[in-house]
Amino acid sequence: MKYTHIKIVTIIVAILLFGRQFAVAQELRADVEVNSTAIQGTNKSVFETLQQSISEYINNTTWTNTQFAPNEKIECRFFFTAKGYEDDRIKGELQVQLSRPVYNSTYTTSLFNFRDTKVEFEYREGDPLIYNEQSFDNNLVGIINYYVYLLLGIDFDSFSYLGGQPYFDRAASIVQMAQSSGEIGWKTFEDTKNRAAVLASYTDGNTSGIRKLLYDYHRKGLDEMVTSPDKGREVITNSLDEIDKIQKTAPMSVALSIFRDTKLDELVNVYSKAPQSERDKAYDILMPIYPTDAERIDQIKTPEEKK
Repeated sequence: MKYTHIKIVTIIVAILLFGRQFAVAQELRADVEVNSTAIQGTNKSVFETLQQSISEYINNTTWTNTQFAPNEKIECRFFFTAKGYEDDRIKGELQVQLSRPVYNSTYTTSLFNFRDTKVEFEYREGDPLIYNEQSFDNNLVGIINYYVYLLLGIDFDSFSYLGGQPYFDRAASIVQMAQSSGEIGWKTFEDTKNRAAVLASYTDGNTSGIRKLLYDYHRKGLDEMVTSPDKGREVITNSLDEIDKIQKTAPMSVALSIFRDTKLDELVNVYSKAPQSERDKAYDILMPIYPTDAERIDQIKTPEEKK
């Protein structure tokens, strides 16, 4: 009886100590990979430990106040390619991808696909990754936090119009704190495709129409296509007007390349059974914006099966 009591007390203490981790299912199901094949003549265990640490940090942290069932977790991928390693400083590129399911189907659609080419951080094997929303103490943690909140903002926007605002605000706070860190990839106007520019593409007035597109294209378009293909596709076609507006007002915006890398292949499939008028409209919008992708865009106007 005495030992049973001790066991119960032990369980209660464990729940109090670690309850936050298990009380709310974590929001993300992140696939993390660190590739170090380009690094020669060094102990590869540091990269194995780095991969494990990033994966555990992303997947075990509670990022929002929203409860997620296990089957509702947000699917994302972080693929880091190490290109330099010297004196505990790692340099490389980070590919970040986000997807979400389409209602009433087995289809998964891509929401975000971006390659960050300016990733550098200090890391010693075994260094803990510690979450701190109030300060910018570690560039690796800052980069992870930034992308997590950016992905949350995009995901929530795709289900509810401007529903991701709290997470875009948090990403903006990280960018602001990082400005004075001296690390590359954060400064406004430093680069048209750095982290500050990517966030701006979703929040600046000239390009924030991409967020309306996120909602219309996915919630009112793809989600509706399962039960009403013509209705859903028409919404998607109309949503492309937002890309046209961005091209005219901010032709150098990274929003345009993000949309291309995320959606162009999918649009070929969306219009495979569309009436010619819709295919023509999509073609007329996309071709002037992406002339170097003419081969893919031609498939929108004239699907393979009809050539």
